[in-house]
Amino acid sequence: MKIKNICCIGAGYVGGPTMAVIAQKCPHIQVTVVDINEKRIEAWNDSNLEKLPVYEPGLDKIVGEARGRNLFFSTHVDQAIDQADMIFISVNTPTKTYGKGKGMAADLKYIELCARQIARVATSDKIVVEKSTLPVRTASAIKSILDNTGNGSKVKFQILSNPEFLAEGTAIEDLLDPDRVLIGGDTSTSEGNDAIESLVNIYANWVNKEQILTTNVWSSELSKLTANAFLAQRVSSINSLSELCEKTGADVNEVAKAIGMDSRIGSKFLKSSVGFGGSCFQKDILNLVYIAKSYGLTEVADYWEQVILMNDHQKRRFAHHIISTLFNTVSGKKIAFLGWAFKKDTNDTRESAAIYVADELLNEQSQIDVYDPKVEEQQMYTDLDYLNTRSSKDNREGLTVHQDPYRACENAHAIAVLTEWDEFKTYDWQKLYDRMQKPAFLFDGRGILNIEELENIGFVCYKIGKGKDL
Repeated sequence: MKIKNICCIGAGYVGGPTMAVIAQKCPHIQVTVVDINEKRIEAWNDSNLEKLPVYEPGLDKIVGEARGRNLFFSTHVDQAIDQADMIFISVNTPTKTYGKGKGMAADLKYIELCARQIARVATSDKIVVEKSTLPVRTASAIKSILDNTGNGSKVKFQILSNPEFLAEGTAIEDLLDPDRVLIGGDTSTSEGNDAIESLVNIYANWVNKEQILTTNVWSSELSKLTANAFLAQRVSSINSLSELCEKTGADVNEVAKAIGMDSRIGSKFLKSSVGFGGSCFQKDILNLVYIAKSYGLTEVADYWEQVILMNDHQKRRFAHHIISTLFNTVSGKKIAFLGWAFKKDTNDTRESAAIYVADELLNEQSQIDVYDPKVEEQQMYTDLDYLNTRSSKDNREGLTVHQDPYRACENAHAIAVLTEWDEFKTYDWQKLYDRMQKPAFLFDGRGILNIEELENIGFVCYKIGKGKDL
């Protein structure tokens, strides 16, 4: 099938950037991104490209080039579905907070709602593409819904799995020059293979076909979960060693460099940190754990669950080290946070380490003052309120958000660097130090600052994995 019209349901961190790049690279295809969230669609259509709801370096330029030409953002979901030849489902699949599988399984209610809406509205044959991260064998459930509800008896549907492998902060680069594009479909039928080829031809407008991998749909679904699980495993592995290094006097950075030079291991994802965050790693590992348990694979489930347990331990350990360093009490003391996003170059805060470190310190009656260049004040309060540890009023009294990093650090007893924003490297640290309470402490879990300069101005610096003051 030659694709002329694409609809994407979901205008979030995956749907918006992915469709923007497809529209830019395929000007012959009309791409419509739909969402029932009117404010989000208004933000995507805002003439001020700095107000896009998703911050990714380079995204504003691509949206500005394609929007209004062949890229459109709309709340008219039914119309876009009906007109489309290919429909991407890119809605949220959070971890369940209720019922069977609570705390582990993916909540697929939004996926099912999309499938039922497509079945109800569609009047012509469609290729439906799973873009959201889904448990293995979800495609069969979608296929059943599409074939047996609405116009399913009159319309033919082909289901493809096309998981995203985007790293927030480099999503546009990842889309323009991907390591691989994975497309799974029904390889046992000519219709299924034709559908796969239709999506291959879209990506082939800018991606070498050698980098486009086609599989059966089950392999594609499981590959996404396991890719994130392996990456998160490396983070938890080096973080576990950082604690051992502290006790033994070894330097975790030297250990990481030594093992990273082994070509069988490689150097990526071997920097000790406060812990991984983001929307994917924890959710996908928990989903993998649930799938393993559902098949009775207890040992497999236990193995992957330990990655999450180590990550949670690392965040608590970072907070507790701040407390012990500040003479075993932070009550009434001001701790400045530089960074709230889960990583640099994104405004996404989902599962950010900063949330959990702040929660621990607020429980100890500390005062938290935060500066982040991209995260909105209301988002920080929403993150804390979601934990339901304290009242909303207490969270607002305990945490103050600043637009100026120097104001955030003024009279602080300590600074905790929780996001590796590049701009932090450019600060006048002497000026920051002069404004702080003495003795002043810096807690940096990611090693992004110039330690030699800080030594010269009197900081007592602690870096996770060093096990000593610098």
